[in-house]
Amino acid sequence: MNKTELVAAIAEKSGLTKKDAEVVINAFTETVAAELKKGEKVQLVGFGTFEVSERAARTGRNPHTGEAMEIAASKAPKFHPGKAFKDAIK
Repeated sequence: MNKTELVAAIAEKSGLTKKDAEVVINAFTETVAAELKKGEKVQLVGFGTFEVSERAARTGRNPHTGEAMEIAASKAPKFHPGKAFKDAIK
């Protein structure tokens, strides 16, 4: 499912117009991204938690040459599904 299909599905289930549904989806993604950027986590009970995972700097290997190289520390978004969400998928 791509964004257009998601907008259409949400519009149909909620009774919103497609334009309004797209505004809601955009607002949701922008808000989650802004909170993660601030270092906060977003928890939706029954659905899951969005949070930032910090990766430490480490030494890796270049797969082409086998030469050791430093990989810088980084931050990455993570999603941990909630129990109700996991059970709904089973």
